[in-house]
Amino acid sequence: MAASASAAAGENSVSSLQRTHFKLRVVEEQLRVKELGADRPELDMKQASVVRGRQYTRTFSGSWYERKTWLTGCGRTNALYCFPCLLFRGAGTDVAWTQVGVTDLKHLADKCKKHEQSRSHMENHLSLALFGKMTIAAQLDAEHRSGRRNHNREVAKNRHILSKIIDYVCLDEADAPGNPGGAFRGSADFAASLGGALKEHLGGAGVFRGAPGTVQNELLACMLEVLREHIVGEIASADFLSVQVDETAEAAAWGRLALVVRYLDGLHQLQERFFEFIPLRSPTSESIAAALLERLALILPPHRRGKLICQTYDGASVMRGPTSGVQKRIQDVYENAHHVHCYAHQLSAIMQQGASQLTRVRQFFSDLGAFTGFFSRSLKAIRVLDETVAERLPRAGAVNWDFHGCAVNTVFKHKDDLVRCCEKIRNSGGFDSATIREAGGLVRLLEDADFNFLLKLFHHIMPQVDVLYALLQKRNVDSSHLQGSIQHFTENIKKIRDSLPSLCGQHSAKGPQILGKRRWSSGPGEHEKMAAEICDTILGHAMERFSFTKHLVSSTLLHAEMFEHYRAAFPQETLDIAVNAYPMLCRNKLKTELSLIYSNDEFKACRGAVDLYQFFMDNDLQEPFSETVTLLKILITTPMTTTESDRCFSTLKRMKAFLRNTMTEDRLNSLAMISMEKKLMKDMVDFNLKVVEKFSAQKHRRDKFMYT
Repeated sequence: MAASASAAAGENSVSSLQRTHFKLRVVEEQLRVKELGADRPELDMKQASVVRGRQYTRTFSGSWYERKTWLTGCGRTNALYCFPCLLFRGAGTDVAWTQVGVTDLKHLADKCKKHEQSRSHMENHLSLALFGKMTIAAQLDAEHRSGRRNHNREVAKNRHILSKIIDYVCLDEADAPGNPGGAFRGSADFAASLGGALKEHLGGAGVFRGAPGTVQNELLACMLEVLREHIVGEIASADFLSVQVDETAEAAAWGRLALVVRYLDGLHQLQERFFEFIPLRSPTSESIAAALLERLALILPPHRRGKLICQTYDGASVMRGPTSGVQKRIQDVYENAHHVHCYAHQLSAIMQQGASQLTRVRQFFSDLGAFTGFFSRSLKAIRVLDETVAERLPRAGAVNWDFHGCAVNTVFKHKDDLVRCCEKIRNSGGFDSATIREAGGLVRLLEDADFNFLLKLFHHIMPQVDVLYALLQKRNVDSSHLQGSIQHFTENIKKIRDSLPSLCGQHSAKGPQILGKRRWSSGPGEHEKMAAEICDTILGHAMERFSFTKHLVSSTLLHAEMFEHYRAAFPQETLDIAVNAYPMLCRNKLKTELSLIYSNDEFKACRGAVDLYQFFMDNDLQEPFSETVTLLKILITTPMTTTESDRCFSTLKRMKAFLRNTMTEDRLNSLAMISMEKKLMKDMVDFNLKVVEKFSAQKHRRDKFMYT
């Protein structure tokens, strides 16, 4: 197409560009040359050579134009040139690609590769891409982006109308899981109200009569299959993939894993997709690893194993050491799947869950939850709490991940006030017997030596965890800062461990006590042994979770606020860490690209990896900045601990909220998928058609739904 246009105009031909410099032309002519693109005439290039006594003749193939979009040719000189360098050639541009022309076919591939890695070529390619366009700041304007998002939402709504019945069934099923059959029939009745003909058909069609649960379950299964196939298709086109696994032991007696996949789709949008709940035979690392490897084999074919770059887990059962843990078993098969701490997993909750492997610690946090439960159910109790303590306990909400840390500090700080508050409730005479009984139980709990010992211990531990998490969230993280933060945390936990004799000695006065039906063993020996085990568990958990931190260091290469500093002193050490962590990157070309980015003020307008990546995509700069784009894809796909702009709201958090309402449903996978991926269903224009085709393909449904 460009070649035919060139034949008609001639303004983009090599001879024309050599005769009249691009920068000397008027703006209208410059824009016309850019629109025409590189001239691609047929060349009669031949080169004879002798190899081992035999003579060969190489000829130029037009396929080179497709392989290297920047190539242009000249029929007069019968040579090849670089189109961007012809337009914006400067002092550092190779004259072979702008004036003399390249005719050496034998070494053409090597010459092209060398030219692509040159700084001058990247600068000229960037100048051509940006010529005639808005600046980055204008492209990233908030109002402009907001308008695009609003427009896309309106388009999604218009498409939603075309598949009203099935979409409404999905939404009803996700929002009313406790009413099997009723939601389906209600959706059908709603759709029937849209037209008399449809209402008459539904009333007379026998296939919808009888128990609606059969049709409902089959339809849900078809929807689940369609959505999974779509997600697997998106993963197939993505360059990299991360998996996030969350334990949901409360969802069923035998336990489950929730699998979430994270990737950049074909439209360069970051996606976090719920994939399925995986039932477990046992909570061992062998069982978890086997179940995950089985699912991953279905998602990634053997020849694409290298695209799995990250695995992250919430929970302690996967942490079984560097040789037998789940993360190690996965990495034995998927060598690039580094284990990282997910930004969606609050560190204090992770550490508390790790320590709760110990029975007494688990009982302690269960007892601790009794305080928030008691003071959140009754307005009268809350009023007494406000009068006595003047500080309410944190509510154990579905998304309050730092609940235990806040509760420990609040109960420890106001322990005596809470005792007076509970005694006031017991003696006021204005409360029912159940409330009085619970208040008495809390008083006995606050007076128990073992509970108080663990309360004091975690009062020392939890702030250290919060400090580490806050340090890891900083954007200006580097390797020394990161290692120093983790080392500082481990040293503080070790100090707490070393101070256990004095800490335990303060709780040795009382003898063994009976609390309900449980016997608590007190005394400095038992306390010290248990506290040492808690500290060792937390230390091991922290070392395991942060054994790989190179992704955090690599992300600092593309922090816009650091570009000015990097321009003066290139971060060579950080670059080496990134290439070592991700060997698919080319060190020399990435360094050249980053040097150009640091020296160009245009890139400072980008805020975060997502904005920078979107800029490269919008301006079609994937080829000249191929290594930077690859690094951006890796960083965006990895669920980082460090704060990053434009991160999507974690699917893991939405999944946890969903579980609290539907944990006993038999159709958990279908309902969860429909609930998590509502937007995906709306965006799939052919979703209805695919579901109907699968539903119709069932043998016992063909006579009613299959065309003949």
